[in-house]
Amino acid sequence: MNPTELIGPPSPLGYPAPYWFLVTFKVLGFTLHMGPMHLWFAGILLAMVLARWGGPEAQRWSARLMRQMPVVIALGVNFGIVPLLFTQVAYYRVFYPATILMAWPWFLIIILLTFAYYGVYIYVTGLKDSAVLTPFKRAAGWVSAILFIVIGFLFSNGFSLMTHLSAWPQLWQETSVAGAPLGTALNTSDPTLLPRWLMMFGLALTTVAAYTVFDAGVFARRESPEYKSWAAGFAFTLYTVGLVWFAAMGSWYVFGTWPADARAQMLSMPLGILTALTALGPGLPWLLLLAQRRRLHKRSQC
Repeated sequence: MNPTELIGPPSPLGYPAPYWFLVTFKVLGFTLHMGPMHLWFAGILLAMVLARWGGPEAQRWSARLMRQMPVVIALGVNFGIVPLLFTQVAYYRVFYPATILMAWPWFLIIILLTFAYYGVYIYVTGLKDSAVLTPFKRAAGWVSAILFIVIGFLFSNGFSLMTHLSAWPQLWQETSVAGAPLGTALNTSDPTLLPRWLMMFGLALTTVAAYTVFDAGVFARRESPEYKSWAAGFAFTLYTVGLVWFAAMGSWYVFGTWPADARAQMLSMPLGILTALTALGPGLPWLLLLAQRRRLHKRSQC
């Protein structure tokens, strides 16, 4: 079967707006969504780990982040609606066939998100001054952390499947009855799936690190100098780990999964400039965090 036979037919009405308009708001919406999304994607898991095995300052950081998480999730989910809608409009011919093939995992995202959101609320109720963080509430926090990571995996499945047209016929044949797709397919055979998913997790670590500095400087004015000093050092270390992770997964994605012709085009001029800036962009905040760390170190020696 020719994979193009499974692509949705073009609309006789065309796009409801100019293509540049759809792409602009898709990118703008995803940029707004990515900040809070990164905080729950990597931040909740990290907060749970430090709450269990971290020192006093690490546990303080964990509690601060989790108390803010209900608002962060609300903002991130609302911001996420914008790029999803514009993606559906701009790329409807591949979006709908891909998500029909994996309809049940795609629908499951809503259920998982609901349970993850409730789990965060349950955990946060145990962080109040007069409350007790019971084993049930701790378990709710861990479940939420895992569910958000699974949600990220399912989103990576959906969006990578949109570009993996060659796999559509086989997935359709393997997960269909009498020609009707069951909607149980996953894009696990796509070599780009894991590096895309893991690369986003590395970026999420850098976002959590940057937000730690922002939170310590803006929202944590009542915190002790010891905590702020710890937060600066922790943010630098975490950002470094995230940066290395991003570089490793990004290299895997570009040099290990891209077709040779696509890689040659993206590395040639003038697109090579954009590719280089994209790769080096996360390094700029690292330099700022390094400068801040050195400044704090000099102050401590005075």
